[in-house]
Parts: sequence; structure tokens; C-alpha cells
Amino acid sequence: MFTANKDYQKLPGSYLFSTIAKKVAAYTEAHPEEKIIRLGIGDVTKPLAPSIIKALHDAVDEMGDASTFRGYAPDLGYDFLRNTIVEKAFKSRGCEVYADEVFVSDGAKSDSGNIQEIFGANDRIAVCDPVYPVYVDTNVMSGRCGDYDEKTGLWSNVIYMPCTAENGFSPELPGEVPDIIYLCFPNNPTGATITKTELQKFVDYANEHKSVIIYDAAYEAYISEEDVPHSIYECEGARTCAIEIRSFSKNAGFTGTRLGYTVVPKDLKDQDGVSLRNLWARRHGTKFNGAPYIIQRAGEAVFSEIGQKETMEQIVYYMNNAKCILDGLKSAGYSVTGGVNAPYIWLKTPDNMTSWEFFDFLLDKAHVVGTPGSGFGPSGEGYFRLTAFGSYENTVEAIERIKKM
Repeated sequence: MFTANKDYQKLPGSYLFSTIAKKVAAYTEAHPEEKIIRLGIGDVTKPLAPSIIKALHDAVDEMGDASTFRGYAPDLGYDFLRNTIVEKAFKSRGCEVYADEVFVSDGAKSDSGNIQEIFGANDRIAVCDPVYPVYVDTNVMSGRCGDYDEKTGLWSNVIYMPCTAENGFSPELPGEVPDIIYLCFPNNPTGATITKTELQKFVDYANEHKSVIIYDAAYEAYISEEDVPHSIYECEGARTCAIEIRSFSKNAGFTGTRLGYTVVPKDLKDQDGVSLRNLWARRHGTKFNGAPYIIQRAGEAVFSEIGQKETMEQIVYYMNNAKCILDGLKSAGYSVTGGVNAPYIWLKTPDNMTSWEFFDFLLDKAHVVGTPGSGFGPSGEGYFRLTAFGSYENTVEAIERIKKM
């Protein structure tokens, strides 16, 4: 008789955002007359830019012509997109990245959840705390995290790097040496950033201890400060210790069309000299049939001159929302951070409420949905995340509601 995977059964409860969706659905059913403003999930609300829509239409027309029809995409992605990514996203910033190191996929979430498959079963991970839950959950699914302590919210075989108000929500180098280090900057959920000097310390640490860094740069397009790196490959030595994951979802609104990519340098090898780039290529070719041609053409359009202008206008729109939230909550007496280089605002819950108590309080009193900080890890307890991805009108209304609570 078959048995279910016991590692999956170790995961506590349901996925964070599934829990939120269920609670909001129940509240909406009980209060159908109330207008709910959702500032919880990090989903964009602006439509795709005109130049991207045009690229999609043009590519669809190609697919309707027998002479230009395309089936399965190449394993790594089409050359036109990979070459564009190298030139526009990396070489323009002085980063050494090559087209055959770029793996096009259906999104950064998929890649961040799948990349752990190419590492050893006993490799220990280190994560920022709070942290995007996919990093830990997918390693739990692989049997890499040990046992879960419900009292502390910690996994026995995970090294936590606390990101608190005391350290500016940026991690210090781990005391115990991990095999895999997950970093996300600008950070989800706190909105914190890291300077190039501080990131270089992590690169040097990883090279010294033969660790690998998985660097999630999904929000790099939102960076506004000069000393904040857009890519880990801006740091010397990163090619021998780092994998970088990027997304088209937040910088260009592809949440509904799905496109991302991961960079695995040829210089990155394990202690036995095994190329991680080749392992990821093997995994990619075996388990993935490629992002659709029409979506990759749309991705190419993002890097065009008009595409950059249009998508930057959207980013400015969302960051204006972030400023509205940040300034509004500060004026109401809340302790808040983030919202400068990232579309996330991280606030301390009032009156010693737990994060889930504040979730219920906010939903009931202001009819506003956010994300409880405890869902991102133990150090997230007592905090709450709001996103800037709503409409400006709803964002203003939500803050006014919160002020009146």
C-alpha cells in the first residue's frame, strides 16, 4: 500500500497565504456589505504595459502562422531573451554573466522552491528570520530541516539569522557554518536592504567556508538608493559562490503570465568539483518544457527602451503607494520601516498584539487585509506586512481607515 511523503507531513498548518485567503473568504461571506481592501498578498494591480501587450500580440500572430509557429522552448530559454537579459540586466551594471548561465523559467517562486533539489540531502540551510516561507517549506519537503518546535517556531536543522529592529532588519553572518545561505534583498517581507559592502562580507564568508548563496533579487527594480546592489554579481568573487534568482512579476506585472530566470555561473562548483550549472541544466531539461514563446517575447519587450520607461512608471506608482502607507502610519503613531527600496512596509503591531490578533483586528475594524509577520518566521512575531501593490485610491482609503481605528 502506498504511503504519503512524511516530510510534507511535517509542515505545520497550511501555506501562509492560503490561510489568509480562507480567513478573508469567511469574513466576506459573513459581512457581504463591507468593502475589503487587500494589502496583503504581493500581487500587482496595474495592467501589463502597452509595449508588452504589443509584443504578446505579435508573438501570438507568429504562432498562428505555419512558417513561424514554435513548439517546446529550448531548455534554457530562447537566445533572444537570454542575450537581452545578459546585456540589459547584468553587463550594464558591470556584472560578468553569460547567456548559457541564464535559465528562463515560469517564475522566481518556482525556481526558489526547486533550486534546493540540486544540493545534498544533508546540506544545512541558513535563512533570514523573518523570511519568505517558500525557502524553508521547500527544504522541509526535501527532508533537510529536521524537526519542528511548535513553541519556538524553529526547525532543528535550520540556522536562523535574526533580522530585528536592533540590526536594522539585516542579517549578521551566521555563527554556525551553513552549506546553503538564502538571502533576499530588497527583502520580503521587511523591505530592508543591504549595502554592497555588507553583501561583499557574505560573499567572502561563503567562499571561505565553501558555502553557496541563493540570492533572491526579485525586487531589484525598486531600488532607489545608490549603495544598494541590484545583483550579487556586483560583488567580487560571487561567481564562485552564488546563484541569483530574478522575476518579471514585480518589475513588469507578469504575475498572471509567469516569467523569471535563474543565473548559475559555470564557476560555481561543489567540493568535488561538480558543476552546479550542469546539474541545474539537467534538472531543468528533465522537469521543465520551457516558458511559452509568447511570454518570452513579452519578457524581451520589458528591456526595450519603451518597455523600461513604461514599467518604471508602474514602479514609481507602487512606490508612491508605499510612501503613502509609510507616511500615513508614521503620522498615526505606528513604528514602521521599509517602503523605500521595496514595495513592502513592515510595521510593529500595537498594544502587544500578536500578528494574527492584529490581522483579525485590522480586518474587523478597518476591513483591510495585511500579512501577519509570524507567517514569515519566529522573528516576525509582533510585526505585520502591508504591500504597496493596490490602487492609489484604495491605498489612501485603507490608511485613512487605519488612522480611525
